Amino acid sequence: MTRDQASGLRMMNQPNNDKVKVIAVSGGKGGVGKTSVSINTAVALAEKGKRVLVLDADLGLANVDVMLGIRAERNLSHVLSGEAELDDIIVRGPKGIGIVPATSGTQAMVELTQAQHVGLIRAFSEMKTQFDVLIVDTAAGISDMVLSFSRASQDVLIVVCDEPTSITDAYALIKILSREHGVFRFKIVANMVRSLREGMELFAKLSKVTDRFLDVALELVATVPFDENLRKSVRKQKLVIEAFPKSPAAIAYHGLANKIMSWPIPQQPGGHLEFFVERLVQRKDPQEDTTSE
Repeated sequence: MTRDQASGLRMMNQPNNDKVKVIAVSGGKGGVGKTSVSINTAVALAEKGKRVLVLDADLGLANVDVMLGIRAERNLSHVLSGEAELDDIIVRGPKGIGIVPATSGTQAMVELTQAQHVGLIRAFSEMKTQFDVLIVDTAAGISDMVLSFSRASQDVLIVVCDEPTSITDAYALIKILSREHGVFRFKIVANMVRSLREGMELFAKLSKVTDRFLDVALELVATVPFDENLRKSVRKQKLVIEAFPKSPAAIAYHGLANKIMSWPIPQQPGGHLEFFVERLVQRKDPQEDTTSE
């Protein structure tokens, strides 16, 4: 049944069979600014004419709508329960970006059943909202959901700060994705650094470890500076890219958005939104098949 549902996603209503660029933003450690990178980059892409949808994939501790000061009346739990369709729960953020809100404080959302997975497939297959880029803001850590969203995306952005725990956790995430899930290319965002040089040195620290122990390719795609305007924008309940568009951090986010627009969309499975959803939900329910390895 899951396969039949997923195959229907190939008939999605994207005009002219347009491809959707799917990007997972992860970090391993919490508090590295992952959500800030996700949303500010989304707005930068929207300012360049892209239709952007942000999926809050921290299914148990959602925070995208909170950061934006947006009250979401409904979220993914209402889609999975059949109370709403995916299009119904999308809320609009700055520059018209769409946001798929998750829920907060609900354990059931991080333990989806196979039937709920199928419901998620159906929700995406029936979407009428059209967009060019899907940014998946994952949870912190290396939970099954983080790994699932990351391995299902075309590009994986790892947000890392110049702290030993951040580097260690980023390495752990890269290690498990490469050794157990076949992800070998990672794009690195050095966040909250004091200078471009510090960002490059941070990237060198991470690369030194991965080059020694892992068969992966890392690429430094952005260095986002530590910027007091970030704190000021939080007090204004706005994003730095809209509250202080000329600030160093905002300029860095625009630079990252420019790079994203130049990344090719793979033609193989994983390069379309439908394959993203299909790969995401291919995990079988243990109760459904207890004989599998």
